[in-house]
Amino acid sequence: MLRRVIWPIVRFFLQLYWRITRPLTAGARGVVQDGEGRILLVRHTYIPGWYLPGGGVDKNETLREAMVRELDEEVGVLVRGEAPLIGVFANFREHKSDHVALYLVRDYEMEPRPNREIAEFGFFHLDEAPEGTTGSTLMRMREVLTSSPPPEFW
Repeated sequence: MLRRVIWPIVRFFLQLYWRITRPLTAGARGVVQDGEGRILLVRHTYIPGWYLPGGGVDKNETLREAMVRELDEEVGVLVRGEAPLIGVFANFREHKSDHVALYLVRDYEMEPRPNREIAEFGFFHLDEAPEGTTGSTLMRMREVLTSSPPPEFW
């Protein structure tokens, strides 16, 4: 209960701080697809909804390196082979200027381990995505599964 009350207030001030101090941000996410065509989704402990795994790009890190690191940290996915870039998307909802690189990951090993950031994860077909999957996540899943050209915005 306390988290439901305090977190929105904290999040508002964090976003305000980011808008002022981080005018340009970059993130990287992976569409991790298994042999059955299902896509890996994660549910974080600190924000509602289901998302594609990924996160922010650190200083002196490439977009691909960030994606590889985040997949390993969040869900124990170890990228082994090619991971082609699907696209770079603009996302202006939460930050002044946020850009997200999205990669397709089909060649990987998975060694899950406990993580305080991830409440749960799983592989899902598009029509079986869990309740609360974000609209942007559903759109990215649909684009990958139907080989549709990606839009410019997240």
